[in-house]
Amino acid sequence: MLVAGTLAVLVAHSHNPAKTSHAGGPRRILYYVDPMHPSYRSDKPGIAPDCGMPLQPVYVDELGKALIASARRPTIGMVTIDPVAQQLFGIGVVTVQETTGTRALRVPGRVAADESRVHRVSVSVDGFVAETYDDSVGRHVRKNQRLAAIHSQEFLSAATAYVAAIERAQDSAGQDTAEKTRAVATTKKHWSENLRTLGMSAAQIEEIAATRKIPAAVYLVAPVDGFILARSISPGQRFERHTDFYRIADLTHVWIIGELLGGEDQYLHPGVRASIKVRNQSNTLPARVSDILPQVDAVTGAVQLRLEADNRSLALRPDMLVSVDLPVPAPSGLSVPADAVLDSGLAQRVYVRRGAGSFEARQVETGERFGDRVQILRGLAEGEQVVASGTFLVDSETRLRSITQ
Repeated sequence: MLVAGTLAVLVAHSHNPAKTSHAGGPRRILYYVDPMHPSYRSDKPGIAPDCGMPLQPVYVDELGKALIASARRPTIGMVTIDPVAQQLFGIGVVTVQETTGTRALRVPGRVAADESRVHRVSVSVDGFVAETYDDSVGRHVRKNQRLAAIHSQEFLSAATAYVAAIERAQDSAGQDTAEKTRAVATTKKHWSENLRTLGMSAAQIEEIAATRKIPAAVYLVAPVDGFILARSISPGQRFERHTDFYRIADLTHVWIIGELLGGEDQYLHPGVRASIKVRNQSNTLPARVSDILPQVDAVTGAVQLRLEADNRSLALRPDMLVSVDLPVPAPSGLSVPADAVLDSGLAQRVYVRRGAGSFEARQVETGERFGDRVQILRGLAEGEQVVASGTFLVDSETRLRSITQ
């Protein structure tokens, strides 16, 4: 309305012969302004009160041309910010680039024990627990380390039969040493398999064969070097056959379970190399995609990805949260940092640098977001510069000036 009113006044002046000079005559002056502070106006010439410089005239024809040109321009947000203010508020620009090659897809992950390296300690007899030895959950144990002592009548009977069979074989083999050795070995193998099936450790079976003494208790031992993941045993406890007393995992090789959003799994396949970063730590570990699981989360629609990683340093522990970086193809076309795009829900816009301190709001069409960048489908050209940091400050300044002007 202000522009329209001013234009009407200017048109009236241009058609009023009493107020308009002839061609080649003096130009009509509307008012005078301070050259340092254009907001100061005066209806007569003089000296600016703040800087002492002569006031400059504003002519009717110059103002009219400027207003008409402004009225014909499209309504596009434009703002000028002093370079010193840009530096003070951290306003930075980047160049619109063509995206090529690969990119790093970062997904959250959780460490899990390799199920093929998880061992359960149990026995195939009934009995009761005499005592346990330093077997708390999380404890690192060595192979054949004693975990508990149990008593069982079935074990006692089987061990007694084992010792008796060895003695009979040795006594009935005659004088031939080779024949005697073969007979004892055959008997030991037959009866030791019976004890092993019941759940006795190979170390204790060999001990019985060497000493030919019936053991006072049967020892539950760790089958591998590893960590105790679960424990369900206590002294004095009575148990039934096939009770799981311990779950022990070899953690020198682990799984990482990652979550992919819908569509991201199309870029991955078994064998793809990845890197694992432990949260709050700077070091990374190599990993390899082993499988893309068929299950889909019913709420988020995420697909689970399984990776394998060597863990001889034991830096990764079950249920530890990690970040997984996966190499995937980058979308072709132009891209800008995600922070450069303001999304109102109905439209997306960026601020394009037009001069030393001028920025223009421009609507764009975005595509896929990858990492900290966004694909630009329409609205920008390669080589243009957009605001990438301090975007909200530029947007706020543009809106504020559009209201006050």
